[in-house]
Amino acid sequence: MAWEVVIGCEIHVQLATQSKIFSGASTRFGAPANSQACAVDLGFPGVLPVLNQRAVELAVRFGLAVGAEIDPYSVFARKNYFYPDLPKGYQISQLDHPIVGRGALEIVLDDGVTKKIGITRAHLEEDAGKSLHEDFDGMSGIDLNRAGTPLLEIVSEPDLRSAQEASAYMRKIHSLVRYLGISDGNMQEGSFRCDANISVRPRGQEAFGTRAEVKNLNSFRFVEQAVEYEVQRQIALIEGGGVVVQETRLYDPDRGETRSMRSKEEANDYRYFPDPDLLPVELDKAYIDAVRQTLPELPDDRRHRFVSQFGLSEYDASALTASLEIGDYFEAVVSASTAEAKVCANWITGILTAALNREEIPWSTSPVSAADLALLLDRIEDGTISGKIAKQLFDALWQGEGGVDEVIAARGLRQITDSSAIAATIDAIIADNPQQVEQYRAGKEKLMGFFVGQVMKVTQGKANPGQVNQLLQQRLKGEKR
Repeated sequence: MAWEVVIGCEIHVQLATQSKIFSGASTRFGAPANSQACAVDLGFPGVLPVLNQRAVELAVRFGLAVGAEIDPYSVFARKNYFYPDLPKGYQISQLDHPIVGRGALEIVLDDGVTKKIGITRAHLEEDAGKSLHEDFDGMSGIDLNRAGTPLLEIVSEPDLRSAQEASAYMRKIHSLVRYLGISDGNMQEGSFRCDANISVRPRGQEAFGTRAEVKNLNSFRFVEQAVEYEVQRQIALIEGGGVVVQETRLYDPDRGETRSMRSKEEANDYRYFPDPDLLPVELDKAYIDAVRQTLPELPDDRRHRFVSQFGLSEYDASALTASLEIGDYFEAVVSASTAEAKVCANWITGILTAALNREEIPWSTSPVSAADLALLLDRIEDGTISGKIAKQLFDALWQGEGGVDEVIAARGLRQITDSSAIAATIDAIIADNPQQVEQYRAGKEKLMGFFVGQVMKVTQGKANPGQVNQLLQQRLKGEKR
């Protein structure tokens, strides 16, 4: 490819606080419009912001998790711009002294390659309100409930080189903030969204090309689609003799394209200056060390533990630690079941994951609980059901037909282990298929699969596979025991 893609991401994470970053107003989602915007959020004269200590703690927790520098002295600034959803006429953010400095994290790509992505900074800021363009007969409404909601903006280095890498990075950050408990990461509610800065340059060129920023991407799929479209747009523009202009663009998922929103502002356009109403934040080593003690097991650490403790492959361990819920589910199944960890992993990453994805159901509301799946695997282990019948049992559990043993009894799924009953079935099948018996005895051993299939068909998959194979070999050799 003649062109190299360069991408940097700015991810906005809503912090898991009960109140806003500079006021006591609630951050609860779904309240009636403008019912959670107090005088501080609205910028009324005479009001003063008070920093939410919990927001500081959560920001520090993130910084420590990515090995970043924690600035012992950080400053809040006023970022001035004039939109209807910003009632004060400025946003309180951080510029010169962000609370989190340089760090890095690793992403694992589809081909198993690991790549380190630099994090430039992460700073605290308040969110703006929301403009509403529907149901107002050609006008716009403003909902200021989100005004003042605490955000951590995580800015990456321009280290990403494809749409797939951008999506993998966004997934990794999403997983991390949920592991840390600093955000619920709910993209539908606006708790996690990404701005992607995209440019192209001739391969081998050191200087970056002109970038366009695509705003407010709130799904992993949209990030990939927006980047792929924007890359092709810029390449076609340059190769056609045009020039890429620095601008802010929006992604339209219905049309699968980006469109221009406004010219891209620079920092000096916002006229940043330190907020006179907020003192600098000073953090000592004791505070930072205390926050460090609250860190949970991180995704990469958990992945390494799954490999060493359970003997899983890197691939399986990565899939099982992709989110906090999947990892917790796996550990619950392993601790409750007698099945090997690899068997548990196969069911979780295979049948269960496929069913959840197909129905678009989150792990937290899986119709098949970890306890149910553990007992299902135990019933395979103890011979109550066969591996083939287990899929029928899983489907019944998914449909809510009852507990594991209840469904086995109601559907008559118990495995046939009576050797005499299996032998009688085999004798009848051999008698009905003399030609295949003769071919098998003449050396066509692949016909064993045919006979096994016939037995399973007659017994509706309930015959014990081990006994079926053993008795078939005896009978086909003319032995009777």
